[in-house]
Amino acid sequence: MSSKLRTYLQDPFLKLLWTEIRKAGSLKSISLDITHACNLRCTGCYFFEEGMDKKESPKDETIFDDFIKKEKERGTNFVTIVGGEPSLVINRIKKIYDNFHTSVATNGIRKIPFEGLENLPIGISVWGNENTDKILRGGDKIDVFQKALKNYKDDPRAFWYYTVAPGNANEVEWVVERCIGNGNYILFNYYSDINNLGGKLGYRQGFDKARQAIDKMIKQYPDKILMTSYFNKIISTGQLFDEKWGYDVCTNLSTNYELNFERFENGHPYNPHFRAYHADFKTTRRCCTGIFRDCDSCFDTWEHFSWIMINLKKHLKSKQDFTNWLTTMYLFYLITRIIDFEKGVKLLPEIHRRVSSVGTHVY
Repeated sequence: MSSKLRTYLQDPFLKLLWTEIRKAGSLKSISLDITHACNLRCTGCYFFEEGMDKKESPKDETIFDDFIKKEKERGTNFVTIVGGEPSLVINRIKKIYDNFHTSVATNGIRKIPFEGLENLPIGISVWGNENTDKILRGGDKIDVFQKALKNYKDDPRAFWYYTVAPGNANEVEWVVERCIGNGNYILFNYYSDINNLGGKLGYRQGFDKARQAIDKMIKQYPDKILMTSYFNKIISTGQLFDEKWGYDVCTNLSTNYELNFERFENGHPYNPHFRAYHADFKTTRRCCTGIFRDCDSCFDTWEHFSWIMINLKKHLKSKQDFTNWLTTMYLFYLITRIIDFEKGVKLLPEIHRRVSSVGTHVY
């Protein structure tokens, strides 16, 4: 432990967060498309835009069971469940839940049962207010948001994974109030516009207004927002100290994917265990959310969590930098319930107070 780190940890609050994370241990993670099937075709979904649904999921459950066995033997202890739509294969969610730390992303149309999955972190997608969400995710026919609100009313496992487009900043407060009023927490994401629709959906116009709207919600609801203003700035600007976001610095790349091998030699840190598995439970792709897409269009929250988390050394310049890093790390462990959730959420207001004390400065 460096002398700077020792000094920072003399702060009792920082020591508490640090101790909880250390007690939980390090993670060896993978991303898994648990099925190729989905009951929606959302506009701008990376899964279908790059044809990931072509890797069909086997019907033979012994293949899935063998996959679990091999990953346990390889040392995997955390699985991010995506797809496809995971709620279509509850039995597979249960098998992952019983063998690994895990988190699942769902569109919310079908409720994931509570019994037997009582501590499963469930991230429910929402992309805007009722009208925006219905157009982008429901084909202008299905009121996806309303269905999901009903399914996860007061569900202690649920948090909303709210994807905000640049031109929809005016919707943020309304959506947040609905989600909080539903008895849930909120984590934010940014819309990638993979379809190049442009206009208010186009990421090239920047996320300044959306970021400001989110920061306002953090101040207004510090006990319900699972993202700090520091993390919000890093994702929306793609700047971490002297690094600019992109393939060269992304840390969650499949380490057995041949086209990534050159990247691993460039000196930037990466997760040496990580793999992003297709729904065939055999092949992997470049990263969680892409095969060929331009990384400039990636604002994925989980990827950026990892980018910050793996760069502790960059955050040792000052106590505030370290606080920004530690609170980001703690929130990841909290959201995924690797640490005690009910105990941890009580610290949210203080976490936000510590980070917001210096704003969202980016070096």
